[in-house]
Amino acid sequence: MSEIKVNSIKGVGASTAALTINNTDGTCTANLTNKPNRNILMNGAMLVAQRGTSSTSNGYQTIDRFAVFYSGTDEAPTQAQVDLTSSDTPYSLGFRKALKVTNGNQTSGAGTNDYIEIMQKFEGQDINSSGWDFTSTSSFVTISFWIKSSVAQTFYGAMRITEASANKQYVFAINATTSWQKITKTIPGASGLNPVNTNGLGGWFDLIPFYGTGITGSVTLDQWNTVNTSAYVPDMTSTWYTTNNATLEYTGLQMEVGSVATDFEHRSFGEELALC
Repeated sequence: MSEIKVNSIKGVGASTAALTINNTDGTCTANLTNKPNRNILMNGAMLVAQRGTSSTSNGYQTIDRFAVFYSGTDEAPTQAQVDLTSSDTPYSLGFRKALKVTNGNQTSGAGTNDYIEIMQKFEGQDINSSGWDFTSTSSFVTISFWIKSSVAQTFYGAMRITEASANKQYVFAINATTSWQKITKTIPGASGLNPVNTNGLGGWFDLIPFYGTGITGSVTLDQWNTVNTSAYVPDMTSTWYTTNNATLEYTGLQMEVGSVATDFEHRSFGEELALC
């Protein structure tokens, strides 16, 4: 019988071993990128829409787990579950649905307290049991998604953590174009992060098409900050918001532990329905 003895197996040009062998007991550790149950968020492929497929009402109205909140608008935006076709880039990656927000006619312009945001919340126990060492700057979560806007401009994303004292947030820029773009953001932990470890609200991920100047201001991007309700994000360009019937489409939302964005974890409709 032939036998190969190695300490590790590494791909040509790779900096990290795919397999690391324990020389004492022969067990191995695999560096996998296709681990199951890695998406902390739910319904990221926008498959399940139990309440309906189109609405102009506030909050949770169409795609399960996703809320579209707005205030100060002259005309209510429309949130809808829409079909992707083979001409949409995410289609070839297995995506068939997207969340589409169509802005209304904001005849009075961008008011100081106007806003539109898209949100998914997660439980504290889910982030605590995810494997992310959120107090360590060398431990990461990576957020990835696909986005397309009828108006090319910078939007913002924010990961927010709910704590017993002051809530924390990590804000980053999203440069959306009129073509489908995949956005990837890797977020480190930080000393002092302490999300609640219950089935209560642990935090949420926000995609922000528009916030008015009454709730924007001086915010340092790409670092954890205490939430300031007078300045959630930097001042925003209002072009998308003030363009009649401007649209924003969004799919493939994944939040996973690690410093790289792996391929989206497609789950069956039944699995997503049970989770929702």
